[in-house]
Amino acid sequence: MTATESTDVLIIGSGFGGSIAAYHLAAGGAKVTVLERGPWLSAKDFDHDYLLGSSYTRVFDFVAGDGMSVLGGNCVGGGSVVYFAALPRAPRFVFEKQGSIGRRVWPAAVNRDTLEPWYDRVSEAMPVTQQDWNDITYAGGLWAAACNHSGHTANPVPVGVDAKRCTNCNWMMAGCRFDAKQSLLLNYLPAALSHGAEIRPLHEVQKISRTDGGDYRVHYNHIDEVDYRVTTGSGEIDAKIVILAAGAGATPPILQRSEDTLGAMPHAVGRYFSGNGERLNTAIIDDERAGELLGLRRPNGKAYEANQIGKGPVVACWDFLDGSLPEYSRFSMEQLYFPPGLGTILAQAPDATGPTWFGKEKKEILRRWQSWLTIFLMTEDDNEGVFGPPPPTGNAYRISQQMLGRGPLRYDPTPNTLRGWAEADAQVKEILEKDGLAKVMPWTNDVVGAYTVHPLSSCRIGDDPATSALDDRHELRGHPGIFVTDGSAVPTGLTVNPALTIAALAERAIPGIVAAARERGVGVTYGAPLPTSVTNSVARPAA
Repeated sequence: MTATESTDVLIIGSGFGGSIAAYHLAAGGAKVTVLERGPWLSAKDFDHDYLLGSSYTRVFDFVAGDGMSVLGGNCVGGGSVVYFAALPRAPRFVFEKQGSIGRRVWPAAVNRDTLEPWYDRVSEAMPVTQQDWNDITYAGGLWAAACNHSGHTANPVPVGVDAKRCTNCNWMMAGCRFDAKQSLLLNYLPAALSHGAEIRPLHEVQKISRTDGGDYRVHYNHIDEVDYRVTTGSGEIDAKIVILAAGAGATPPILQRSEDTLGAMPHAVGRYFSGNGERLNTAIIDDERAGELLGLRRPNGKAYEANQIGKGPVVACWDFLDGSLPEYSRFSMEQLYFPPGLGTILAQAPDATGPTWFGKEKKEILRRWQSWLTIFLMTEDDNEGVFGPPPPTGNAYRISQQMLGRGPLRYDPTPNTLRGWAEADAQVKEILEKDGLAKVMPWTNDVVGAYTVHPLSSCRIGDDPATSALDDRHELRGHPGIFVTDGSAVPTGLTVNPALTIAALAERAIPGIVAAARERGVGVTYGAPLPTSVTNSVARPAA
């Protein structure tokens, strides 16, 4: 039997919450070990195809629940490897949201003003740049022109993209092979490694227990690099501090499975899940009308037919991010490229006489896929997601050797959430169908339920122990020394892309984690300079 190892700080997950913690604690002198469920890929490993075994299936985790499916990252670097690098700050009204509990959800210590310096820190380390209209792709330009035509404004989205390196290949979701996208492989992770942090890919944490000496013991399985359903070994690591950053779909099952060994979990663990109120609408653009109405014309004579040209979200309409509007009526509308695969399955055919997501009408719109424009909506939901009993291992019952699983999340949207979705859908339709520019339909919920690429709030911070699993320092209630720094700690949906807010909250949590580590005998300090962004993504060290 393998002897139990030990470390000062054990971090579960290497996305925004895990990487930021790994850097600061390692730079402060702590022995840091990071366990990551997915593989370790870098630029040379990212493929431009969707075949089984390509980076596309290796770095994603798609888990279908009851009423909600979650798409997340599954690799060293987590969601930052597969995100579209849109990095806006959350609107001020978000921090005052009351939602279904009828009182302010966020802890009193956190609002837009108090989070601002932490936003600034992440924006310097990543770094974040504000695109101008010269950076906008053709699809983004069409969305901006359509907004203007219907009397709305449009704004370039702040991003973590090096425009000099970006080739507009539109393969960002499979990982950036040009290192143009500011993933964590280019900043916090290499900085953590340089200070001695150890990162172990293909290590899936199952539960946490206590040792006789009062430390924590983390139990993990080693996952096969090809078939994620296969376990090739297991082990244990003792630590004085444990930081969960496995993502809002994976952190709750780990804590739920740990109840037998740690004792009761806070009531809010695995409750109040938010899908960030997300919706996707597909518009089939009438190229002739686009030329007539918007004055657009590409060098090849086409007005549009540009679905595959460019990158992720570059233009958003923020007209409805207005704090004076009632809750559930505030949302953003963002042009988005979604690659073939799930998008082509879930896109519905406008004006279909039978089923909208398959059949002859669907076949016709697939023939015109180059004329598609996808609009991504981020609305306000009611935090109604609940995790049932966890699966025996991991966060899901694995269906295929990579990517696909069936999970314990149950999501039954409330009338408030449904109304918010409907209002946002209606605005997209109003903008893009004006004067016959396009035909618009939302993606269907019939196949996999609602869906999100930005899972949040399943283990959230707050002041009320009845409705928050963590205190405002991100420490798990009743379990000193255990912290959560991923998207599950964010109390509510944000109505914008959440990566920068998750990262800012993680930065804000570090001083408190350092203080707790010192109280538990770890010789660590806080105050290391921010990491410097590197040119090439960090690759797995040779064995």
